[in-house]
Amino acid sequence: MIRKSRHFTRKILGPPPALALVALLGALWLIIGTISGAFPPLLATPEPSGTSTKENSPPAAIGASDIQLKVFAQALDLISQHYVEKKTGKDLVYGAIQGAVSTLDPHSSFMTPEEFKELQIETKGKFSGIGIEITLKDRILTVVSPIEGTPAYRAGIMAGDQILKINGVSTKNISLTEAVRKIRGPKGTKVTLTINRPGFTQPKEFTIVREIIPIRSVKARLIEGGYGYIRLTHFQDQTNQDLHAFLEKMHRRTPLKGLILDLRNDPGGLLEQAVQVADEFLEHGLIVKTEGRDPRQRMQFYARPGQTFDKEKFPLLVLINEGSASASEIVAGALKDLKRGVIVGTKSFGKGSVQTIIPLEDGSALRLTTALYYTPSGQTINDRGIKPDIEIKEPELPPGKTLEKHRDEVLARHMRGEGITDKPWDKPLTEAELKQDPVLHQAVEILRRWPPKELARPPAS
Repeated sequence: MIRKSRHFTRKILGPPPALALVALLGALWLIIGTISGAFPPLLATPEPSGTSTKENSPPAAIGASDIQLKVFAQALDLISQHYVEKKTGKDLVYGAIQGAVSTLDPHSSFMTPEEFKELQIETKGKFSGIGIEITLKDRILTVVSPIEGTPAYRAGIMAGDQILKINGVSTKNISLTEAVRKIRGPKGTKVTLTINRPGFTQPKEFTIVREIIPIRSVKARLIEGGYGYIRLTHFQDQTNQDLHAFLEKMHRRTPLKGLILDLRNDPGGLLEQAVQVADEFLEHGLIVKTEGRDPRQRMQFYARPGQTFDKEKFPLLVLINEGSASASEIVAGALKDLKRGVIVGTKSFGKGSVQTIIPLEDGSALRLTTALYYTPSGQTINDRGIKPDIEIKEPELPPGKTLEKHRDEVLARHMRGEGITDKPWDKPLTEAELKQDPVLHQAVEILRRWPPKELARPPAS
């Protein structure tokens, strides 16, 4: 399954405003009532102390005049009675909601019950489809990142690729929800994406076979000399729990002299997991704050002192690139601003918005952009990204070697169990393995000659 770029998916605090729409023409009555029921725990974040739950005043929350509501109801009634093909009330209501959401930013969307169920499965770490994160960038359907080891990754899909067509149909003016619906499909079926990217003389078609893809979000290896390497592929329910387990195992084996946290091509995920991951390395300080129109969306998340090891006593390098988005940028931004880690690589994607999932009574849901997030220094990275402290660019492919061929070689190593995160975590990386990843190789050298001479500011030690 392909995943829409979630940025930060979280629970809204308290019940959302009551929405009511009453058609006054008599022919068609539509009522949208107060949303009820508990929010799924997997989408929840902790409520700050002192948060109260208040009932909101009814229909006026919509902000539409009586005449506007009459026009809307009249239009639906006319469509219902006179359109050449019969449309169900559900079709019209869902279409109206989708039309309203399409006037918002590209990251807000309406999900049918089926799509909402898929999202709940996603955050549990199981995906079906081709394995890419997508977003709308300047209204163009764009790949945030392919997930390593998935059909999209093997086919050569890259971060920043523009998807011009899906199965031959243009994606112009497409919504994220519709794009997901078109790219998803049963295991074993094919989908063809028409891709444009810098360097292409013309768009190229990629035909990809869909798969069921279980995703392991945390991978780890030791590095000779008392160093550790941990890679996060995305932020799901168990990410911090698995990260903490690896850190504890590493510390029990030998006190860490340094750690590399690899967030390259990590497209993000759950906000609460981003906060918990950053907290693993911080004793104090603001991790992130969110600011929205609703006071309940104005939240601050702080590090908690005291864990099972001295989490500020070893050097930390954080690897990022243009495929690092959303929750990845929260972690990188916090560790950079609080001078806990040194950021290495290239500028990140630049996604600084918070999406709240609001379930509706029939099992459908709204995904609304409700806030922007800010790093501890008060900066938003929306459309800006996190700049590395030390820039290390991804190596260019040798002449004559295509990305597809390079990916095939990497995949072949994984199939043989020779990828750098395919072996047991406690088997140290060899120099030969490090040379498979030049950026990681350079990061290890930076750790070995700590503190890095490239920095103008002193890092933590």
